This record gives sequence, C-alpha cells and structure tokens, in this order.
Amino acid sequence: MFEDQQRDVVEALMKADAEFRRLYQRHKELNSKVDNAEIGVLPVDDMTLTSMKKEKLHIKERLQTMWDHRQNQPIH
Repeated sequence: MFEDQQRDVVEALMKADAEFRRLYQRHKELNSKVDNAEIGVLPVDDMTLTSMKKEKLHIKERLQTMWDHRQNQPIH
C-alpha cells in the first residue's frame, strides 16, 4: 500500500501519526498472512481467511482516507 507514493512522505506521516503507523503495520502483517494462507504456507480455515481479508480491506480504506486527508495538510 502506498508503494507508488514517495517513501519519505509515507515515513513522515508514519512518524507524525501514531494511528496511521499502527494501521499501516497491521495492514502489512495481514497482507503477509493472507498471502501465506493463499499459497498454503499458513494453514487457516476459510472463515479465518475471509475475516483477515475483510479486516485488511477495512484498514486499507481507513489508511486511504487518512492519506487523502493529510495530503492537504503539512506534516510536522
């Protein structure tokens, strides 16, 4: 997520906003788990996988909203 954005801008936002940082890290964690589950490395049932995907999507939507909101504000 935000791979197309300038890395320094993403890092500055993570430093400035603890919630953004927490959500960003959780999204990365879920992304890895979902990927591993889909290739069979992480054994999870379908219900758990679906739950992880939903949580990942909700976090992504929240991060995108936060990102969009912050683009119009200076980062301190």
